[in-house]
Amino acid sequence: MTVDHAAIGQNALIQIAAADDLDALETLRVALLGKQGSISGLLKTLGAMSPDERKVEGPKIHALRESVTEALAARKAALENDALETQLASETIDLTLPAPEAPRGTVHPISQVMDELAEIFADLGFAVATGPEIEDDWHNFTALNMPESHPARAMHDTFYFADRDAQGREMLLRTHTSPVQIRAMLERGAPLRVIAPGRVYRSDSDATHTPMFHQIEGLVIDKGIHLGHLKWTLETFLKAYFERDDIVLRLRPSYFPFTEPSVEVDVGYTIVSGPDGSRRRVVGGSEGWMEVLGSGMVNRKVIAAAGLDPDEWQGFAFGTGVDRLAMLKYGMDDLRAFFDGDVRWLSHYGFSALDVPTLSGGVGTPA
Repeated sequence: MTVDHAAIGQNALIQIAAADDLDALETLRVALLGKQGSISGLLKTLGAMSPDERKVEGPKIHALRESVTEALAARKAALENDALETQLASETIDLTLPAPEAPRGTVHPISQVMDELAEIFADLGFAVATGPEIEDDWHNFTALNMPESHPARAMHDTFYFADRDAQGREMLLRTHTSPVQIRAMLERGAPLRVIAPGRVYRSDSDATHTPMFHQIEGLVIDKGIHLGHLKWTLETFLKAYFERDDIVLRLRPSYFPFTEPSVEVDVGYTIVSGPDGSRRRVVGGSEGWMEVLGSGMVNRKVIAAAGLDPDEWQGFAFGTGVDRLAMLKYGMDDLRAFFDGDVRWLSHYGFSALDVPTLSGGVGTPA
């Protein structure tokens, strides 16, 4: 019996083009190409044919199967595209309508204060320098004029690693950001004016101390630098940060291995009563003094360790805790809450993502 392959193919193509959804197309595919499909049945007849008949009928049946397969694939792609267009049209959003009220994330106070400090010091001509948090003991201690017997090197204060680096130096989590000053002097030379904000680690934990906290340190290296430059820089910085002009500083003699002379910096405060009768210290005024910074003129040994001539170059350095600055400015009383991740605390003390700290727009405005 002669089979009209052209008629079968034409009829199949008409049915495929008429399929109006993916389910109907799948039913048609099974009817044509499935195990019991009509075209699959034609393929099965090849085995009963003579070799001469197979040479004639085989190419016709395979061509029929290929044309139907291609038509099915093209129709499926067209139907899927139509379905997607319909879905997109039904899911349009009118952007002119007010957005529904939804929970908003906030910027953590530490991140906000970091940005404020960077903006203030950028206005004073300072660049930002960074360094590794996993540090070697030469950069963290030795280059900063801390001898082997210095108590800061003690195991109960510092997180040490079991392994040493290629030079045999002990490795540790940096205890301050001062190693960045050494790296900056070695890499950039002098003159130099940088701040080094970042995370530091010490083995301590209570209401005002955490094992991980944030510091910012500043370093100026130039010719003819003296203590008056340090005092002016700190006073200008604190006035900009606390947004008050009545900032009064007091410099007290102190000792740090990496500065000589060294001074602790106290700032005047005023006692303010809250509506609930609570009382807290607010920076500004002169009712009392509280320590906010450590600073001093860079020790000659530190300048020499960084490859500079201490007879030619002088400088000053200062450092303070970013977390403490945030507590003083925004009235927080427990440092541990900074790292608890309490959503209620973050929503109360957090900042709007659009509140970009700038000197022109004002810094430190809570959301």
